Amino acid sequence: MSDEDILTTLKILIIGESGVGKSSLLLRFTDDTFDPDQPATIGVDFKVKTLAIEGTGNTAKLAIWDTAGQERFRTLTPSYYRGAQGCILVYDVSNKSTFQRLNQWLSELETFSTKVDIVKMLVGNKIDKDDRAVSREEGLKFAKKHSMLFIEASAKTKDGVQCAFEELVEKIIQTPGLWENNDSSGMVISQGGHSGASPCGGYCSTI
Repeated sequence: MSDEDILTTLKILIIGESGVGKSSLLLRFTDDTFDPDQPATIGVDFKVKTLAIEGTGNTAKLAIWDTAGQERFRTLTPSYYRGAQGCILVYDVSNKSTFQRLNQWLSELETFSTKVDIVKMLVGNKIDKDDRAVSREEGLKFAKKHSMLFIEASAKTKDGVQCAFEELVEKIIQTPGLWENNDSSGMVISQGGHSGASPCGGYCSTI
């Protein structure tokens, strides 16, 4: 792949409580691997992945930052929010408290984000588990309230993972002024394509 094919480089954040599967989602998306004994992220992890932009013949280079969910690392995070065009907020559908703390994560995002129109994706992870504590309807309601994209996923089974990143990137590309690249040649991406017939099933946009 040549650099000419890359339309833009996007900074994507993954945030949420410790143990919700942020690193597992990242590894599943970038390396297509899953480690049930994945250790907690210390500080921040960083991976790069290129993603084809549907219907354009171009790709976007994603710089994905996986931040630690532990309280003792909170002082490290403000700089990681700077310049991000997209953010994935993750909770564990089998752990109610991780869902209840989403407001605090949203507040932090709004405090430190340098782009007012940053695209937010809410991901309910671990839908492979039997002991669900947060219904899909609850997740959808929260996402609608805060104008977020929404999908349920499982890093373990791969369900929804690829789609979460694809939908997020597509929305970023469709948002004027959120990303800048002088070589984009005035390309316009259709607003349609996922209306009602999304292969992801759990996709929802209220923006």
